[in-house]
Amino acid sequence: MPQNNARSNAIQAITNYRPEAAPLNFVDTKPQDIFGCNVFNDKVMRERLPKGVYKSLRKTIEFGERMDPSIADTVAAVMKDWAIEKGATHFTHIFYPLTGQTAEKHDSFLMPDGYGGVIAEFSGSMLIKGEPDASSFPSGGLRSTFEARGYTAWDVTSPAYIMENPNGTFLCIPTLFLSWTGVALDKKTPLLRSNQALNRQAKRLLSLFGVETRLPIIPYAGLEQEYFLIDLNFDFARPDIHIAGRTLFGARPAKGQEFSDQYFGVIPQRVLSCMMEVERELYKLAVPVRTRHNEAAPSQYEIAPLYEAGNLAVDHNHVIMSTLRNVAKRYGLKCLLHEKPFSGINGSGKHLNYSIGNAELGSLFDPGETPHQNAKFMVLCAAMLRAVHKFGGLLRATVASASNDHRLGAHEAPPAIMSIFLGDQLTDVFEQFRAGRVKGARGKRIMNVGVDTLPPLPADPGDRNRTSPIAFTGNRFEFRAVGSAMSAAGSLAALNTMMADSLGYAADYLEKHINGKPENFNAAVQQFIRHVIEEHSAVIFNGDGYSEIWHKEAARRGLPDLRTTPDALPVLSSPEVVELYTSQGVLNKTELKARQEIYLEQYCKTLRTEANLVVRIARTIIFPAGMRYQGELAATCASFKAIGKEFRTTTLDEITERLRNMQEAVLRLEAQLEATADIHDDTLALARHYCDKVIPCMRDVRTWADALEIVVADDLWALPSYQEILFGK
Repeated sequence: MPQNNARSNAIQAITNYRPEAAPLNFVDTKPQDIFGCNVFNDKVMRERLPKGVYKSLRKTIEFGERMDPSIADTVAAVMKDWAIEKGATHFTHIFYPLTGQTAEKHDSFLMPDGYGGVIAEFSGSMLIKGEPDASSFPSGGLRSTFEARGYTAWDVTSPAYIMENPNGTFLCIPTLFLSWTGVALDKKTPLLRSNQALNRQAKRLLSLFGVETRLPIIPYAGLEQEYFLIDLNFDFARPDIHIAGRTLFGARPAKGQEFSDQYFGVIPQRVLSCMMEVERELYKLAVPVRTRHNEAAPSQYEIAPLYEAGNLAVDHNHVIMSTLRNVAKRYGLKCLLHEKPFSGINGSGKHLNYSIGNAELGSLFDPGETPHQNAKFMVLCAAMLRAVHKFGGLLRATVASASNDHRLGAHEAPPAIMSIFLGDQLTDVFEQFRAGRVKGARGKRIMNVGVDTLPPLPADPGDRNRTSPIAFTGNRFEFRAVGSAMSAAGSLAALNTMMADSLGYAADYLEKHINGKPENFNAAVQQFIRHVIEEHSAVIFNGDGYSEIWHKEAARRGLPDLRTTPDALPVLSSPEVVELYTSQGVLNKTELKARQEIYLEQYCKTLRTEANLVVRIARTIIFPAGMRYQGELAATCASFKAIGKEFRTTTLDEITERLRNMQEAVLRLEAQLEATADIHDDTLALARHYCDKVIPCMRDVRTWADALEIVVADDLWALPSYQEILFGK
């Protein structure tokens, strides 16, 4: 019998794949020549805007001053002319609703002129404010069903840009998304509010050190994006991948990632071609992509840009994700951003490298050569320790989702316990402060490689800890728990808000102990650092975050271990988190409660979709394949018996047992899905039901289905296997 059509067609398509697009030419069109060519950046504004308008706009962008509305019409006219020269026919306000995805509504520049023709129109009011219908976006009770009005508001700090399409281009304007009452319905608004809170408190603290700066203190972020690339044909042949973005079934292949031969290996030709075009498209949008490489799992890869201002880094990451998805299709590939698309191998994250500072001061998390003598750095680092210790549960909540729950703590990502790795040097310095005897910091050691042609190589005083959720890595903290498909805006806003709170606390503490006497400053600084270490050192852990010993030790230290999304999300409405966000002017109690409700709803809807898929695939694809094989075996046994010969096999018994167990597991899953109808009024209770009851049933169905896959005749099995998907290039 021939192999199943969908599966065999997918394999055949890979075998016969030929690239459709012409090779890119980086000789005639060099990356440096096209970098930022589709961005309404400072160079374009300086050349095209009237001098007074340009200076006014730069004050808003550079110093955070309120924009003068009288310049809006001029900016809009210049932006429109520039966009039309680039071939744009439409413009859109890009925003990030609480779905976590990118949203856009396109409007044409063209308007009838009343004489049978058209004119291009784009006013200042159209630039500053849009009015998309908000009724179909999740609001978590922030608006009534009949209150459909929503507003987009221009984020002047993130430059507009042109997106290219094979049939034209359009102008993209980054915006906030608000209800008609001014409530934040998006992820950008709280991020920008948190930037302001961070700036206020950081400048307060820096003034005590005699540090003044005209520029605002802002967060910087570097977002490393991990993803999978598989052949697009497998997407169509696997309903679970196509709908859920991950495999709900699949026996482990004979080879996975245990040989460690994928990580940093030679990039497959088709994948590398796709990467190069992704980078070319991102260069045009001034996304400073720097790194590309194979990741640890088969068919897993990473792209990483350079460090940049946090708000822009988040916007650029959304562009990176959409560009990866779009360009992959041109090469017959499917980009999977799900945190755990395949069981048994590493999932994907989005590491958020975080620091604060500005162009005048550099990174305030830079310890210099002598961190023990850098009082400003030590106070800021202590503030970070306090922030994570007090609000670790909040950080966990910002990365909570049904998909990321599969990844956290799975020996490929940090555990759900929020701790900080400082490394030997910083830990030693803090311990010296605790003891009240600061002698010095460990310096860089020298590695003698043992190769005559190589000079001695300086080594960092501490290693990297890949099992830590938050690790100090030289001049920044790396938050490794963000999921690959997530917007990083929520985590970045939380870090800003936590830091604002701790920096304000530090300023209050120092002001109180200085007591108006400058000569008390050094003693006050040392006392503050010692106080923080004594109160908050429980969050410091430099060991193996995967070990059971750490989980027991973390419990002893009182660190929360919020393993699932239903455990984590209630933190958003806890009194301490509400007080944190409201006191810093980032989110009010209603906005926080709404986010908790929305994310719980998304969790439930994700799991319901997956559970329904499990039932349908099990009943219509896997069970029939097992039944056919069972029938073939039974017929073979009967034919041998008819001619008086004995045919012994245990396979028929195995198939029968596994089919029966899978069928019973499907029935249990269906019963648990039906039970959700009685819990629909309590979203948290519903989420817990999915977590505690539905997920275990889904696992049971998969266990027996995967057991069938390894015994059913290959020509009867309809779903492409892990071996084919992960290693088919």
